[in-house]
Amino acid sequence: MPIFETQEETPRIMEPLRRVGITNLRSVARINWKGKVYTFLPLFEITIDLPAEKKGIHMSRLIESVTDAMSEAVEEEVMKAHSSLEELGKCVIKRLEGKHPHRRAEVWVKTHLIIPRETPASGKTSYEPYDVEVGVIKNEDGSFEKVLRVRVVGNTVCPHAMANNDGKTHIQRAVGELEVRAPFEEEIPLEEMIDVVESSFSSPTYTLLKTPDENAVVQRMFSNPKFVEDVAREIFAKAKERFGGRIHVKVVSNESIHKHDVIAETWS
Repeated sequence: MPIFETQEETPRIMEPLRRVGITNLRSVARINWKGKVYTFLPLFEITIDLPAEKKGIHMSRLIESVTDAMSEAVEEEVMKAHSSLEELGKCVIKRLEGKHPHRRAEVWVKTHLIIPRETPASGKTSYEPYDVEVGVIKNEDGSFEKVLRVRVVGNTVCPHAMANNDGKTHIQRAVGELEVRAPFEEEIPLEEMIDVVESSFSSPTYTLLKTPDENAVVQRMFSNPKFVEDVAREIFAKAKERFGGRIHVKVVSNESIHKHDVIAETWS
């Protein structure tokens, strides 16, 4: 039975597509950061561009090429301890070169970063999860750039209610997101990005808290009241001071006494 390469036909609408590929590919990654090896089970998204004159990509070939690249990468690259998730992403793109024609490619990696923190009073170790995402982009001129995103949960105390209620006020959990887009060579540790966001709340949150720790968190919060706008400005100012590249900050306050939430966002 003949095989028809319909992907090679000319499409009815001659428009190039910037990103075609696979998403939600679960794999394994090992990162060696400061002499300690971390193991992740991240989600990968791998895409290439599609010319206007081509009806479609050979998905099986792309998957095969990605599988080949990933099997090589998983066995030779991913299972090796890379120094960062962005280095791993670049290695995957390099493996794709020569396996499938493209001018532009992207690899996105979503995972959780677990960082041990010491509780504020009892000094116990609490393992805190943070959502992180790393994108590596190969541009049409062959240059590489990266996008790093972190998402951190903290809390805030309303200074307006405090000023008008003899020190009584409402508190809320807030979520801060920081994105940095920079040349690939720029060194930007995800852990430092997380620290920038977490240190900008009224207080961090913790998975484990004994009673003395709870008291310490509450006291810290009430001695450091902040609007969501204050948090966004502080994250932005700290990020501009510490990191190169373009910066995007978004903070959402999950309000406790309102039926709506509050958002503050800015970017460079």
